[in-house]
Amino acid sequence: MGPSIFGVLAFLIVGYTVGSVRIINQGNEALVERLGRYHRKLKPGLNFVVPLMDSIVLEDSVRERLLDVEPQSAITRDNVSLEVDAIVYWKILDLERTYYSIEDVEAAIRELVITTVRSEIGKMEFERTFSSRDELNKALLDQLDDATEPWGVKVTRVEVQRIQPPPDVIESMQMQQAAELKRRATVLEAQGDQEASIKRAEGTVQSIRMLSDALRSRGDAREIMQFLIAQRYVDASQKLGESENSKVVFMDPKVLSEGIMDLMNSPTTPEQPEDHFDPPQNNNNKPRRSTR
Repeated sequence: MGPSIFGVLAFLIVGYTVGSVRIINQGNEALVERLGRYHRKLKPGLNFVVPLMDSIVLEDSVRERLLDVEPQSAITRDNVSLEVDAIVYWKILDLERTYYSIEDVEAAIRELVITTVRSEIGKMEFERTFSSRDELNKALLDQLDDATEPWGVKVTRVEVQRIQPPPDVIESMQMQQAAELKRRATVLEAQGDQEASIKRAEGTVQSIRMLSDALRSRGDAREIMQFLIAQRYVDASQKLGESENSKVVFMDPKVLSEGIMDLMNSPTTPEQPEDHFDPPQNNNNKPRRSTR
């Protein structure tokens, strides 16, 4: 009978030892309750509990998690309806507070994200929602981090993935963008034409000045001018003749050359002095000789 009792005791001891051993994986934590009350937290590795008295009520990950919030409707300050899609990165910092403070922490975070997104979108004009996405992300992060702090949760990052306006608003935006691009192209083209015209005018003035300076010191300036004008005349006539719908008008180059030479050789007319105006003498004002 003695060996049987020893065997039973050995079996109980082995069973107690096996039942008291708990292994927690890396990245997880566990909560232990003793007789229905919170007792302690189990860290990753080998842990021992008291069978029949201690029970593990929760084992959960404390690593960073991703919460993808489905697209939600929101209205901007100027009454434009949008569909907003966001993702939230969060992690549990205090598993005890998370378990005992909130029933379903993930569902609570999702609802909090939806409410905060709608609130922040409602503060913005429609056009600012696209250009101020970083500002929107920061505002969401600050509010969510403050709201989840009592739950032992840390919101590490919030990203607004997509802001989708209605189809008619998208069409209006595309038309506005096309008009703006066309306006910019027109302005750039006009500026280019203006700069090209100025450069051509400056080049023409410079060429005329150089030609005038060169001809002043030569005695055969008239012959040279006649040759240049004749050459330009022939080139212009050839270009007009090559056109299908052109009419060729022949002019005498001699007339053009003589007119230009007259303008180059005409002296500067000096200013005429102002005429001096002498008022006429009034003979009626002469003194009369009195007669008696």
